[in-house]
This record gives sequence, structure tokens and C-alpha cells, in this order.
Amino acid sequence: MKAGSQTKKRNFRQREIGIFGGASYYIGDLNPRKHFIPSRPAVGVFFRYTTNYRYAFRFGVNYGTVSASDATSKEPDQLERNLNFRSRIYDAHAIAEFNFVDYRIGNDKHYFTMFIFAGLGGCYMNPQMNVNGNYIDLAGLHTEGQKKSYSHYQLTIPFGVGFKWNISDRCGLGLEWGPRKMFTDYLDDVSGSYSNSLLNGLGIPGTMRGNPRSKDWYFFYGLTFNFRLPAPNPQCHGVGISD
Repeated sequence: MKAGSQTKKRNFRQREIGIFGGASYYIGDLNPRKHFIPSRPAVGVFFRYTTNYRYAFRFGVNYGTVSASDATSKEPDQLERNLNFRSRIYDAHAIAEFNFVDYRIGNDKHYFTMFIFAGLGGCYMNPQMNVNGNYIDLAGLHTEGQKKSYSHYQLTIPFGVGFKWNISDRCGLGLEWGPRKMFTDYLDDVSGSYSNSLLNGLGIPGTMRGNPRSKDWYFFYGLTFNFRLPAPNPQCHGVGISD
């Protein structure tokens, strides 16, 4: 009986909807090392399906903006390059979560946990450059002499770490940091060599403009607020949903 009770305790079905609010930033050729700088506001929504106290699956979409400018760097080569960009990011992801300790919304014994997550995702990006106060789209301009434009749609690998805790019988809060590994170096429109484009700063055509060996990254971090949905078919005697 005890083993059966433990199985019921650890295995249950719970659905949640939630919102994300925080910030986004990027790491790449125009910002090679500075995490969180610069950060811009980001928002999102998600659906979480929990199968037991340790595992859950989450599906969501986030929206944010990433940007950087060589003018803010202290590196001489970046100051000489003198490029800038911004890109709005529409991010979709499907991830699995693992809780380090038992956790469930509405349970006063298992009300807090650290967790990690990983999965698959994709994004829509559109790098732009500020030229005299006006932002112009870069993908179709072939600023590095590319034969064809890179895609606005990119595959990503989302992963990260966070904390979750209960604030009521039905609601929970979270704090998380989630990198997105990309498979393109053109989130910032900087990757290869200088061409004859007027948008390439002061570089000599044919010399290196970026580092094509390192791909770009973008990140989301912030707070989540989630609400537990009522069970579609309440079970008698607490079978499968026992605390």
C-alpha cells in the first residue's frame, strides 16, 4: 500500500498557463563577452503539462529585442569597425523541465525547487542597422557579398536554469535564465569579410569583419507567473492526484 501511495503521490496530471516578463540580450560579434548588457524588455506566454513531481513539459512563445553597437566597446578594432544592429526576436520553444526536488503547485510540503530545462525551438529574426536615426533591414542587402540572403527563420536549442515556488494553492512564480543556441552567425548581420557595401564601416574589402567560426546566441531572463488549470475530469478519492 505504501508503494502504491508513493506512486500516486509522484504521478499526476496537471496543466498550467503562464506569462513571462523580463529581458533579452545577445552574445555575438558586436558583443562578444558582456552578459545582460544591453538588455531590452521581453514578454511571453506558455503552457506547462506536468506528469509528476519531478518532470514537466512546456510550450511557449517569447518576444524580445536584441541589440549592440561597436561604439560602446573599449576594443580598438570594434571602435574602428563602427557597426550597430538590432533585431526583434519571435521565439517559439518546446522544452522538458526537471525539478531537483519534488514540486507541485498547491502542495505546502513541496512548494519550492530549482530546475533545469532543455528542448528545441525556432525564431524569426530581422537584423537592422541604425543609419542616421533610421533603421534599415539588412538581410537582403548582402552586406558581406553573400550570393544569397540568410533566412529570417532559424532553428535554436533552448536550455537554462531557474527556480519555482508556490504563492497560493493555484498560482506559482518562477525565476529563470534561458540561453538560445543558434546555428547562424547572422543575427547581427556580421560574420565574414568586408565587401564594398557602404554599410560596412571603414573596413578594407576582403579583410575580416567578424568571426564566422562562432555562432550567435540570444538569451531570455526574468520572472514567470503561472496558474494551475482545473482538472478536466476530477477523480474520485484523490486517485492519481494525492498530495
